[in-house]
Amino acid sequence: MDLRLPRLRRPRPRRALAAAAAVVVLAGAGTWTAVASDDAPEVRRADRVMATGEGVRIDTSFFTAGPEGRRPAVLLGHGFGGSKEDVRAQAEDLARDGYAVLTWSARGFGRSTGKIGLNDPEGEVADVSRLVDWLAARPEVRLDKDGDPRVGMAGNSYGGAIALLGAGYDDRIDAVAPAITYFDLAEALFPDGVFKKLWAGAFVTSGGGCARFEPELCAMYERVAESGVPDARARALLEARSPAAVADRIDVPTLLMQGQTDSLFPLGQADAAARAIRANGAPVGVDWLAGGHDGGDPETGRLHERVRAWFDRYLKGDESADTGPAFRVTRTGGVDSTDGRAQLRGASADAYPGLHSGTRTVELTGREQRFANPAGANPPAVSALPGIGGSGGLSQLSSLGIGVSLDFPGQHARFESAPVTRDLRVTGSPAVTVRVRSTSDDAVLFAKVYDVGPDGRQQVLPSQLVTPVRVEDARAGKDVELTLPAVDHEVRKGHRLRLVLASTDLAYASPAAPATYTVSLKSGLTVPTAPGVTTAAAPLPAWVVWLPVAGAVTALALLLTGRRRTAAPAPDPDLADVPLQITGLSKRYARSADRYAVRDLSFRVDKGQVLGLLGPNGAGKTTTLRMLMGLIKPDDGEIRVFGHAVRPGAPVLSRVGAFVEGAGFLPHLSGRENLELYWAATGRPPEDAHLDEALEIAGLGDALARAVRTYSQGMRQRLAIAQAMLGLPDLLILDEPTNGLDPPQIREMREVMIRYAAAGRTVIVSSHLLAEVEQSCTHLVVMDRGRLVQAGPVHDIIGSGDTLLVGTVTPVEEPLAEKVAALPGVESAVRTDEGLLVRLGADGTAPRLIAELVRLEVPVTSVGPHRRLEDAFLTLIGGSA
Repeated sequence: MDLRLPRLRRPRPRRALAAAAAVVVLAGAGTWTAVASDDAPEVRRADRVMATGEGVRIDTSFFTAGPEGRRPAVLLGHGFGGSKEDVRAQAEDLARDGYAVLTWSARGFGRSTGKIGLNDPEGEVADVSRLVDWLAARPEVRLDKDGDPRVGMAGNSYGGAIALLGAGYDDRIDAVAPAITYFDLAEALFPDGVFKKLWAGAFVTSGGGCARFEPELCAMYERVAESGVPDARARALLEARSPAAVADRIDVPTLLMQGQTDSLFPLGQADAAARAIRANGAPVGVDWLAGGHDGGDPETGRLHERVRAWFDRYLKGDESADTGPAFRVTRTGGVDSTDGRAQLRGASADAYPGLHSGTRTVELTGREQRFANPAGANPPAVSALPGIGGSGGLSQLSSLGIGVSLDFPGQHARFESAPVTRDLRVTGSPAVTVRVRSTSDDAVLFAKVYDVGPDGRQQVLPSQLVTPVRVEDARAGKDVELTLPAVDHEVRKGHRLRLVLASTDLAYASPAAPATYTVSLKSGLTVPTAPGVTTAAAPLPAWVVWLPVAGAVTALALLLTGRRRTAAPAPDPDLADVPLQITGLSKRYARSADRYAVRDLSFRVDKGQVLGLLGPNGAGKTTTLRMLMGLIKPDDGEIRVFGHAVRPGAPVLSRVGAFVEGAGFLPHLSGRENLELYWAATGRPPEDAHLDEALEIAGLGDALARAVRTYSQGMRQRLAIAQAMLGLPDLLILDEPTNGLDPPQIREMREVMIRYAAAGRTVIVSSHLLAEVEQSCTHLVVMDRGRLVQAGPVHDIIGSGDTLLVGTVTPVEEPLAEKVAALPGVESAVRTDEGLLVRLGADGTAPRLIAELVRLEVPVTSVGPHRRLEDAFLTLIGGSA
């Protein structure tokens, strides 16, 4: 029996006044005003409660700003469990940008009454048309014709779906910009016939309980939650509330912004919407952001700007508005040491590549394997955990290269590739065909592809995503084509891809009856690479566009001052093989007798070390480096390089190469010509330059013959490093060499430093990228407020223990903390204001800890990323960074 709800008739202009008459202003028709700043126009807000004529009251707010006159309108929806107040800031910004903005609380949320219908066409969608009727009668709103306002819709999640549904049911909607939302709610909650039980339960809980929903939805949830199997009636009920049900009617410009870290509404939902709407002839933009329902960075400011530009083009008709590329994806690389957030860069393409562009086949190996579906589907494997969102979400840990998934022995099969021979960027949905046989009639499997490190132990599940699949009539065996979750993830050279098929997953319902599954490979892993997607170039630093002669001038000044011989302390023969010894070094600020930039600093650097110089802003790092290079004189103490005291123009400085605050190059000359000109300015013999050796280490290849103006940012940085390495100095000093570089370029710079030190030379690098310092440096010097805090090998400063901060909804009671402390692999668990500080032992792992916390019903909200060096650094400096 077809249980789809009938399609709501679109209100035509001749019916607009009649429909509007059913909307009655009941209360709160007052107006209040907010002033943003002296430069921003005043925002006027009017709050009204409207009756739908069905006994339901909808709480609304109307925002305008600037002079009187008609302007396009925007309907701004909120997320599930929220209210109109959640989108107030965006509404005010759009009002200042020249829009009339109407926000409202959906049925059952905020101060609005009625039952939650999950965007029921006869409930929430009908309310949208009533709101459009109201806008058509406002003197502030531009009309396309009588009863038809110029109006767009935007919103996140629940509000994004109502935007798509509004465009499908009401042809007066002119443009939409939904974010992190669904196209097919049935497929989102029942993917391939498997019940997404944790997210479904979260829906009910955040809605206030089953009784707050329409009766048929409540009955459906209870029926499916009890059986663990979604039936045809349940799927039909959710399909009728999905934009997919009216896909052929959505024909307006659509900006789809979907989260990469989202196990609720993954990227495939936006892909289905994009293909359907583009087939109707409408312009479509697709944007994969770093955040999502599972955490990560929501990129709120960037997305709001893109929504505004989208509406400027398609509502205001501003042809000059930059709506952005047809496809954009945010890519993650490294950690910002100041706040622990992943660093983000954009990549884009002129056309949306879909999920299967530029495929290549990666061969997998592995014999036929048998594994169990345990009784009660317990213990379950762990991937994503709904509710652990924010910056500490599991998917955020995954983006930082930290594996947190858990598969139990005997409950999964795995197949593995050989190490990839070059970096592999996966953009889209991998696919593979397997043969499945079961001792039960049906089998439920959870497919996932891990990125496995060279040591074989560390494995990362990109965005913590899995593909559930129900295999019916599996006793005789069946070939199953699996489409894995869509991701954007870089697999580094030397890493492997590992396909895992598990029998359980904590987030989903699995068969309770025990069974044995047998799985074998039928094909290789098809991997999409989206070759048309390119990462944006890093912004060029100021030194690139200056007429760059600073390098030659500095070298000439050093040469001239080097001829003014002054009396210097005798060399220390005991330090002849020591690249750097600093003793009691101090430098006062200008015109100050008691304020120090550097005070009583002492440390030593030996041959072959890559030393990281760390400290917050104002720690004295740059002042120390300038004294080391002889550019400024210390007030007290001394610096010895290979036993020689450093003074301006000291001959020993010829053994020191430096890269500080960028290097200047003449853009019309080739890279080689720039280096030759610089070396000539030093006055040293050409044969002493060792130009070819320096260039080989920098790895520029044929680019040396090209004009520098054609170089990318990464190439310019490597050329600057090559300039610092001319003469193959025994001591190389690099101050923030990775500034402005994207993750691949940063990795190249790391390899340059390691290669240079491998020949017995010494590198000192000052950097704020703690993750890079941890990977490239052998030793550390940590400074704070001009003083030495600690010096020594990296592993000594970091320590061998692993510590995780577990955030919780409510404070953890001592008995529960004691249970956590007693877990296998846990050395200690200490209560904090945020939750628990858990130190793992030698046999402890983060995935097993998470599984045990779930078992103990610890109310987890976040698990702190394992930034070992950052933890040590912030502890040493007392958080002053």
